[in-house]
Amino acid sequence: MSSKCPVSYPFPWAPAPDVPADWRSVREGPLLDITLPSGDPAVLVTRYKDVRRLYADERLSRNWARHPVSRISASNDLFADPEIDNDPPRYLVERGIVMRAFSHRRLEALRPVVRQITGDLLDAMEADGSNEAELMEAFAFPLPILVICHMLGVPPQDRDKFRTLIDGYLSVSKLSDEEVERCRVQYWDYLSELIAAKRADPGDDLISDLIKVNAEDPDKLTDHQLQHWVKTLLIAGYVTTASQIGTGMAVLLHRPAAAAELKADLSLVPSAVEELLRYQIMGTSLGSLRYALEDITLQDGTVVPEGSTVLLSVESNMDEEVFTDPTTLDIRREDNHHLTFGAGIHFCAGAALARMELQEATAGLLRRFPRLALAVPGEDLVRPVGGFLAGYAAIPVKW
Repeated sequence: MSSKCPVSYPFPWAPAPDVPADWRSVREGPLLDITLPSGDPAVLVTRYKDVRRLYADERLSRNWARHPVSRISASNDLFADPEIDNDPPRYLVERGIVMRAFSHRRLEALRPVVRQITGDLLDAMEADGSNEAELMEAFAFPLPILVICHMLGVPPQDRDKFRTLIDGYLSVSKLSDEEVERCRVQYWDYLSELIAAKRADPGDDLISDLIKVNAEDPDKLTDHQLQHWVKTLLIAGYVTTASQIGTGMAVLLHRPAAAAELKADLSLVPSAVEELLRYQIMGTSLGSLRYALEDITLQDGTVVPEGSTVLLSVESNMDEEVFTDPTTLDIRREDNHHLTFGAGIHFCAGAALARMELQEATAGLLRRFPRLALAVPGEDLVRPVGGFLAGYAAIPVKW
């Protein structure tokens, strides 16, 4: 049985880059009754093995707009779109088209571009001469924006515009209903103009590739589906990666011993990045919203009732049955099969790109600034209010 007293979700975050105390309540699982920011009820599936299995369970529908699913917030249904089918088999067709753009060959060809952008941003930080910077604005935000602009073929001069629109689009409680709707409409209009420009003058970029698929077989990728995927890729390629770069670095620098160990041996960067992703404290499970089409029995016999709104818990990364001493950051952790990118057919299409950016960002920062440290105590870092992610509004650093 799930808990009888619903708890507010997302869990309140501690000021310092530490695991919130309420995350420990997931151990009471396997289901936790929660209340979303909208005030609507949902259940959080908390055990790692259940979460991994349910990612592939077709009895959980992601078609939010087609079922009476609870809202994330009262003013924003976020990714609900009645014209998009987020369930198999249609979803698999569209995902397959997009995944071809994230081939190993294409990503490896992109790595030098990511490294160059990283170096240019670090040059700008160093050229200031003050030996300090605000990491989010100086580095964490511009890096993934410039990378995704390059990959999708978005004009770099548009980055501030679409950053503002995406921030409004992802508002949970920060903006008024009218402001959220304005951002949503303007973002969609911006994408329409961008796609029209690419149709007229295609390039060697992902949007042009998707337009080609659309032109060759409109039934395989409709105009609306094309625009939806461009919208999704821009959001995923920018917001989550930027937040993880900043928050991951804050988590690391808040632990001087772990930071010193990584600075002394940068060959540990790949495992450190995976551990920071597992430990990540900038995201929530809101994006995993699903609707139970029928009763679903979990491993221990607990039933997820038909008609429930279900969230698959990223907090299951703290499941002590899977991860030894899960609330301790261990940059040498092996077999780190975290669920931060999802699993199965719903594994994040851009995971490989995000990993590459995180590795290049982490190694670049620590190589260039071996004395890098937080400029304020971790407890004094300020979190944004009312957004979809819960990273940091600002991360002052010094070197």
